[in-house]
Amino acid sequence: MSALVRLDASAVDALAALAAEVADYPWRAAQFADSLAAGHQLLGLQAADGALLGFAVWSQVLDDAELLDIGVTPACRRQGLGQRLLDAVMAEAQAQGAQRLLLEVRAGNLAAQALYQRAGFQLSGRRKGYYPAAGGREDACLMDVGLTQARKEPS
Repeated sequence: MSALVRLDASAVDALAALAAEVADYPWRAAQFADSLAAGHQLLGLQAADGALLGFAVWSQVLDDAELLDIGVTPACRRQGLGQRLLDAVMAEAQAQGAQRLLLEVRAGNLAAQALYQRAGFQLSGRRKGYYPAAGGREDACLMDVGLTQARKEPS
C-alpha cells in the first residue's frame, strides 16, 4: 500500500532519481528545488518502506492550476497510482479555489493522454515543436479540465 504525502526540499534528490526513471528528459534536483522555492506544490506516493513510487508537481494562480510534472515508477505502472496522484492534485487544486486544471503532454505520450482523458481532460490546443526529442522536436498537446465537471470517482 502507498500513502500520499506532501514533499519538501528534503525529497529533491529522490524526486530527481525517480524522474530519471520516468522521463527521457527528466527534471533535475535543482528544478524540483526551484519549483518548491517558487511556491509550487509537490505530492508523492510513498511505499510502506519509504520508497518514492510517484510524484506530481503543480502550481496555482487564482482560479487556474497547472500540472507541471507527474510520474510513476515503471515497476508500479498500470496499478492506478497515476490516477490516484491526478485525482489528489485535482481535489487539492479545487479545494484551493481552482476552477480549471491545465497541462501540456508530449504528443507521443498516448498513455498519459488516455489517463487525462479518463479524468475528463479535453484537448484545447497544440504547441508545435515544444519538447526536445531524439529526432529534433516534439509537439505538446494542451489539455484542460473544469474541476467542477471532472470525473468524480473514489480513488
